[in-house]
Amino acid sequence: MKKILICLSLGVALLLAACGAQEETPEEGPVEGSNQNGDNEMDHADMDHSSSGEVPEGLEEAENPVYEVGSKAIITEAHMPGMEDVEATVVGAYNTVVYTVSYTPTDGGERVEDHKWVIHEEIEEAGDEPFQPGDEVTLNASHMEGMNGATAEIDSVEQTTVYMVDFTTKDGEEIKNHKWVVESELAPIE
Repeated sequence: MKKILICLSLGVALLLAACGAQEETPEEGPVEGSNQNGDNEMDHADMDHSSSGEVPEGLEEAENPVYEVGSKAIITEAHMPGMEDVEATVVGAYNTVVYTVSYTPTDGGERVEDHKWVIHEEIEEAGDEPFQPGDEVTLNASHMEGMNGATAEIDSVEQTTVYMVDFTTKDGEEIKNHKWVVESELAPIE
């Protein structure tokens, strides 16, 4: 019994140490998949936060989004350091299915778990029906290095409105056409 308790304690200690570890890149800070909070939230520090604003073919604009194009909202979730609780301007609103996915980057990086968000139109095999958790797909998105062309597993599925937003991080970095923020990650400005 004593050996089991020692092994269990050692396993928990190793798990906690792994959760607290962060990889650093010289220019970008912690990499996706590292964990600043010790929970299952992922860090988008390796993400291409700004984009050209181009959207995938077939993506439908939302007819009556809660946050209309041109309106402002507060971002309530952090996809990158300095993003949470900042004001954003909505530059696009679309109705689609969004997924969290886990994948191994094509550039040989470490496996990324629960990446938020990939939309239905950014998946190579996308048809009329949404994918289901556990489905294996090929990503046609370049939010992060090594993401485009990667084989991914669908972790979760949600039908919602997604938004493309412009914002300035708390440290002053201007982000244009950030893809994607879901409706539940925005709050009205009071």
